[in-house]
Amino acid sequence: MERKGFVYLVGAGPGDPGLVTLRARQVLGRAEAVVYDNLVHPRVLDWAPPEAERVPMGKIGHVHQHTQAEINQALIDRARAGKLVVRLKGGDPAVFGRLGEEAEALAREGIPFEVVPGVTSASAAAVYAGFPLTHRDHAPSVTFVTGHRRRDGGAGPELDWGALARASGTLVVYMGIRTLPQVVEHLVAGGRDPATPVAVVERASWPGQRVVTGTLADIVARARAEGVRAPALVIVGGVVELRSRCDWLRWKPLFGKRVLVTRAAHQCAEFSELLRDHGAEAVELPLIELRPTGHASGTEATLRRLFAYDWVILTSGNAVRFLFERLDALGLDARAFGAARVCAVGPRTAEALEARGIRPDVVPGKYVAEALVEALATQTELRGASVLVPRAKEARDVIPNELTRLGAKVEVLPIYENVKPATHPAEGLAAVKEGALDLVTLASSSAARNYAELCRELGVPADRIPCAVIGPATEKTARALGLPVAVVPEEYTLRGLVAAAERYFLGLGG
Repeated sequence: MERKGFVYLVGAGPGDPGLVTLRARQVLGRAEAVVYDNLVHPRVLDWAPPEAERVPMGKIGHVHQHTQAEINQALIDRARAGKLVVRLKGGDPAVFGRLGEEAEALAREGIPFEVVPGVTSASAAAVYAGFPLTHRDHAPSVTFVTGHRRRDGGAGPELDWGALARASGTLVVYMGIRTLPQVVEHLVAGGRDPATPVAVVERASWPGQRVVTGTLADIVARARAEGVRAPALVIVGGVVELRSRCDWLRWKPLFGKRVLVTRAAHQCAEFSELLRDHGAEAVELPLIELRPTGHASGTEATLRRLFAYDWVILTSGNAVRFLFERLDALGLDARAFGAARVCAVGPRTAEALEARGIRPDVVPGKYVAEALVEALATQTELRGASVLVPRAKEARDVIPNELTRLGAKVEVLPIYENVKPATHPAEGLAAVKEGALDLVTLASSSAARNYAELCRELGVPADRIPCAVIGPATEKTARALGLPVAVVPEEYTLRGLVAAAERYFLGLGG
């Protein structure tokens, strides 16, 4: 029996991937073909299976790359081939998204489909600009219109500009930046007060969002002076005046900033989410890859006698992860530690241990190797103590050297290593090459070295984008490489790094 295709007509929201609905993400995860607009964020496309066909069909600015008939046919052809097709559109497909044309075309061909609404650009533009669309004191209604004129010669109803001018609510003009002078002229001619507030919102909810405000009397000149370009929405009405009181983005100093995340691929998501929570766009470019070291002679014997050590020192969450992976492979678990006491370099390492049933005996107040040695020395007699340090192959020797100096018998056990990834995400590479970043984050010396090397390979200066480093060791490496270190947190954690980045962008120092 021939497999029948299916088409989902999906709204991807205004731009911010965080505004995509759960249903949209769910169907994207099952897509076999994705036909998408240029206004869809690249990260949203990443939610489709890697093997899914990706077909760009939209417009850039006001230039249509494909006719509506061509888009309809692309959906029909793939559905007839038995594919599960996702038609991904910016905003809400039911609001100036040509949902009707595409749904009708599918219905005529007998192709089943489902519509998944999205957050419409009008709502997002107003909210991200800092004001509501309606308000009891300013706007009892809201009207959506299009400023775009048909180019196919088709007839359609004309807008009643007189009625729109006389209405007391908010007016939102989609695709209105090119026709802004005519929009203003029609409204004023229809009786709207030239002093009526207006906002033009470019790329709503995207990192490059810009908001230009004025009145009907001067908004054309203001938008022209600022060089506002499509995609942009025009919002007319008294609600615009609420921006001075309701602009919530002022509490997010990182909004609009593009930040490069260079952690290992399996660690990027956590840091990226933290940055997004603070308003930034996180661009992921893993510059290190972590993998277990080969099974060196004696490794298994060492792990089987963890209980025989006085202290086991873990200097990162990665060390915890790889240690327990090795233990698991040997059929062991947390009980292998026996009476050995455990020291963790910081709270995240401690959390990783606690998640595996080990509560560390010592966690220093400052999360660096030097502080760890000091904390250990104040709490125990190190002379003659047996200490195991499972760690990265490339780690600094501060801890074993200092502990040895204090009389401890130290054994270093390399259980994982940092290597350069064989490939890099295209979005991250393009951001570095084009310099389209506000900050580069470096959470290790290895990442700093690999970033400098990548810049050389791409033929771009490594000192053109400010860097944020997680601690003094990484700072020292970065500065030695000529990287412009602008942010060093007081607390050497990811949250500390984000807080320091916020201070930097507020002009309070990093």
